[in-house]
Amino acid sequence: MYWMVLLLSLSLLALVGTGIFLEIRPPVPGPATQKKWKAVVGVNLLVFVGAQIGLLALGMQDAMAEVAAVDASGAKEISVGLGLSLIGIGIPTALATIGAGIAVGPVGAASLAVISEKPELFGRTLIYLGLAEGIAIYGLVVTILMLGKIG
Repeated sequence: MYWMVLLLSLSLLALVGTGIFLEIRPPVPGPATQKKWKAVVGVNLLVFVGAQIGLLALGMQDAMAEVAAVDASGAKEISVGLGLSLIGIGIPTALATIGAGIAVGPVGAASLAVISEKPELFGRTLIYLGLAEGIAIYGLVVTILMLGKIG
């Protein structure tokens, strides 16, 4: 299991490093260089997604099968499977919050533009902003429901 976490971490670091390298030194335009970099990024993404699927398949058994051990002080020990499941539980909130931030930006800017021209539309713009912010609340609700399943 640890080798898969290491593979996932190295793949993620290589993917970020490739992006930084391509941002600093863009490749010379041409079909050969584009083909080479597409292959590099494609293989890296394939390894990353494969490692995630492997962690999900192998880590699920650890999260469901292991009982948390209690030490002498009464504190529960966190296993690798429980740690991975807690990370997986936090992902919906993270993605929903990012999505809400992406949605609120343009909606808020458009709301300000509309209110400056027609102040009577203030109530409608608040409704649209509330709908965009509701995305984050849905992610939080899903996280709370999932946390209740492993607790």
